[in-house]
Amino acid sequence: MAVKGAAAGTGMLLVTANVGSLFDDPENLQKNWLREFYQIVRTHKPHFLALHCQEFGGKNYEASMSHVDKFVKELLSSDAMKDYNRARVYLDENYKSQEHFTALGSFYFLHESLKNIYQFDFKAKKYKKVTGKEIYSDTLESTPMLEKEKFPQDYFPECKWSRKGFIRTRWCITDCAFDLVNIHLFHDASNLIAWETSPSVYSGIRQKALGYVLDRIRDQRFEKVSYFVFGDFNFRLDSKSVVETLCAKATVQTIRAADTNEVVKLIFRESDNDRKVMLQLEKKLFDYFNQDVFRDNNGTALLEFDKELSVFKDKLYELDISFPPSYPYSEDCSQGKQYMNTRCPAWCDRILMSHSAKELILKSENDEKIVMYDHIGPNVCMGDHKPVFLSFRIAAGAGKPIANVHKCCVVQ
Repeated sequence: MAVKGAAAGTGMLLVTANVGSLFDDPENLQKNWLREFYQIVRTHKPHFLALHCQEFGGKNYEASMSHVDKFVKELLSSDAMKDYNRARVYLDENYKSQEHFTALGSFYFLHESLKNIYQFDFKAKKYKKVTGKEIYSDTLESTPMLEKEKFPQDYFPECKWSRKGFIRTRWCITDCAFDLVNIHLFHDASNLIAWETSPSVYSGIRQKALGYVLDRIRDQRFEKVSYFVFGDFNFRLDSKSVVETLCAKATVQTIRAADTNEVVKLIFRESDNDRKVMLQLEKKLFDYFNQDVFRDNNGTALLEFDKELSVFKDKLYELDISFPPSYPYSEDCSQGKQYMNTRCPAWCDRILMSHSAKELILKSENDEKIVMYDHIGPNVCMGDHKPVFLSFRIAAGAGKPIANVHKCCVVQ
């Protein structure tokens, strides 16, 4: 597979994918997923490919171990990846440790034309040349080439077996040093609780966790470099605002549990039109009568309710979103575009970057589109999350002011 030359900069492809569904139904979903993923690789022909996976191994990791091994071997040996002669794979397989297990998997592939690429050793505090293919699993805490943390239990106490956290690696390409952070933040446990306040209590929990990660990767222990943070942020639309907009003229029926008087269901009906049901809301039900609102024009009319990133605007940048909400898609293989009615569709899966990282991205000097931010498999069932990718190029020497590695990499 040919890649474009040095004059065009170093081709980068960053992908985030919550792959939990793939291990719950590996026979049907993995084939589709891999085919679409390989097509993106063939289309963009990156020199450096980073794939950040969340929920790797699915809900029952121990039962999925054989499927995990098969998936990893397929990625490393497939024909589509044959020109990537170096790779690093970091899999958190320590599923018996409630204190440490994150179910994160980070894959990095280096094209044979990419020369002298270095990875940072956080223990030795120096860069090491990357050669060969290596897989690290089990206890990643002892691996010096990364930093990994699971968020403290008190961040989300109602979820006793949370697997949320982050993995950080650091790389140097073309005199340019940068961090790549795989992240998985907390979900909305209840649609009803999320609807109660604006912003929701869950939004506050995610804000706290993301703030913790950004403080860690920007602290004084290591030289500051640009960073890309990509994963399943579980960002949700502001539920109260969305419901008030979608059901602006509706009347609300509240259903309570007979024994506890707790609200268990809300039914929103049109005031006229035979009181047609517009929306039914339960803890794990968000059943809106017209899913087209989430798909029309890629759902961009709803972006005004996507507010969780705004508090980090001084630390994080994101390209404009022009793809539909990435979650929760149907896991029925015949329903590639259909959302499940469990949650309000949202852009959970994102690729964010520091403002200095934004400056590394090579700008086009003509009409050629060299930066693309999109989702993978728009018409195919990829599980409950659609993977999201960012394709761009780094100009030679773009990061020299912040990197202390001389003549780090040359693409030939």
